[in-house]
Amino acid sequence: MGVSGSGKSTVGAQLARMLGWDFRDGDAFHPPANVEKMRSGAPLTDADRWPWLDAIAGHVATLEGSGGHVVIACSALKRAYRDRLRAPGSRLRFVYLAGSFALIDARMAARVDHFMPPSLLESQFATLEPPGPDERAITVPIDMAPDAIVRAIRDQLS
Repeated sequence: MGVSGSGKSTVGAQLARMLGWDFRDGDAFHPPANVEKMRSGAPLTDADRWPWLDAIAGHVATLEGSGGHVVIACSALKRAYRDRLRAPGSRLRFVYLAGSFALIDARMAARVDHFMPPSLLESQFATLEPPGPDERAITVPIDMAPDAIVRAIRDQLS
């Protein structure tokens, strides 16, 4: 979890490969209207996000029910969003990829072919509620190479 540009897809895919789990990018669960809204530079509202979060939660529940494992790259910026994703009794864990506005802004400016414009980064940081201690989230700084971030996550999962 984390703001756009924090490395969720890159780190998530590498972590999934390391663990031998499936990987899904949370963006794939967005309805087309959400993608178009973000592409146009408009931030999503909670009403836009609820069906998206429910689709992700449904995928997680299906996999957990069959004994599967998955890493999903998902912003999950607010506690309410994480609570919506976390079903009672779920094994779901969140990994917060934490970085400064300056670092992530520079990363977003260098990316090509992504629907999320850098202009929405401020609204992402304004929305962000870092996980509280009771959420059992793993927090990892993103000011190191992706493979080092993945190893740090793996070490904290064990």
